[in-house]
Amino acid sequence: MKNWAGNITFSAAELHRPRSVDELAELVGRSEHVRVLGTGHSFNRIADTTGTLVSVADLPKVIEIAPDRRTVRVSGGLRYGEVTAALQADGLALHNLGSLPHISVAGACSTGTHGSGDSNGTLASAATGIEFVAADGSLVTLDRRHPDFAGAVVALGALGVTTHLTLAVEPAYEISQVVYDGLPVERLGTDFDTVFGSAYSVSAFTDWADPEVMVWRKAQQITLEPEWLGARLADGPRHPIKAMPADFATEQGGVPGPWNARLPHFRLEFTPSNGEELQSEYFLPREQAAAGVERMRSLGDKLAAVVQVSEVRTIAADRLWLSPSQGRATVAFHFTWIQDETAVRPVVEAIEDALLPLGARPHWGKVFAADAATLRACYPLVPDFTTLAGRLDPTGKFRNDYLNTYLPAP
Repeated sequence: MKNWAGNITFSAAELHRPRSVDELAELVGRSEHVRVLGTGHSFNRIADTTGTLVSVADLPKVIEIAPDRRTVRVSGGLRYGEVTAALQADGLALHNLGSLPHISVAGACSTGTHGSGDSNGTLASAATGIEFVAADGSLVTLDRRHPDFAGAVVALGALGVTTHLTLAVEPAYEISQVVYDGLPVERLGTDFDTVFGSAYSVSAFTDWADPEVMVWRKAQQITLEPEWLGARLADGPRHPIKAMPADFATEQGGVPGPWNARLPHFRLEFTPSNGEELQSEYFLPREQAAAGVERMRSLGDKLAAVVQVSEVRTIAADRLWLSPSQGRATVAFHFTWIQDETAVRPVVEAIEDALLPLGARPHWGKVFAADAATLRACYPLVPDFTTLAGRLDPTGKFRNDYLNTYLPAP
């Protein structure tokens, strides 16, 4: 069994797919070691185990809208595309979505996956409740009022197997998506707030060597300006990677459409790529955005041989302990690499040399080079989390080599 990108071969002999919460609880209770596999969209061994590998994708599909229409309870194995289609059909929406609607709700929330927007938190920040099977096979239910809640949503699978999440919802809305070519790359630094404050969700795509940047702007109301900040309105649909056909991308050109058909970069009905890539991502304090841009520009020649595309996005602060945006407004620098870890690793090391001194936090589920002590130091609430994990999983049932290395028991 391999992950989506094909760079990780899992050590477990088989994947278990329980069909009920009771079956899952019995499986967890009798297993010595357990890890959960979502849609396999991580790029390191965070989900690996030599013990029991579990998927919750076959649990009963649940999408329960609360009577007050302010929350929805969903089964964790559902993909975002499934949940959002049901919400849209009922006139409701989530606050934001990631680039891919193909990823599972539980997996995305547990690793801090995010969309973009100055006022938009990570996908996990929408959670108001979580249910998971604990190490002894019992079912734990927490909501925002519980003192453990902020440590339990972005939890990297260290506390248990998430069965359901309750998410805040709002009335459905339409979004228009407009792409601009040719933004001068220096304006990402000099005009950062203007660029990323120009729409509800903004993504900038670059390879850091090209003097021009492509910008995707998504908003409920947006004007099709022929020129914007020195950039020009795209003359047709675009893929984030310039050389790729735009068939899989969500509709552009300022055409209004449902939020769930515009906020992701890619359409649910298509597989966006064949997975032949690696990814890394680093989250800086918002106030270090301009410095981060300049340091990435200085590495442009080094990146050119191994990067397919880099995406810059902004994320609002949240209070979730292991969230990359915990406690601070954030700018994310994402990198899609060629699938050659030997060639990519020295470039990742150079990026970390440039960005970690600015307070960058590596993404838990992607390729990074930081050693264990450095990674832990990037996330100030790691001691609180490892204490929580030790209390809920005292025998280390949900631990693996990754967690033992980067988040060892206190």
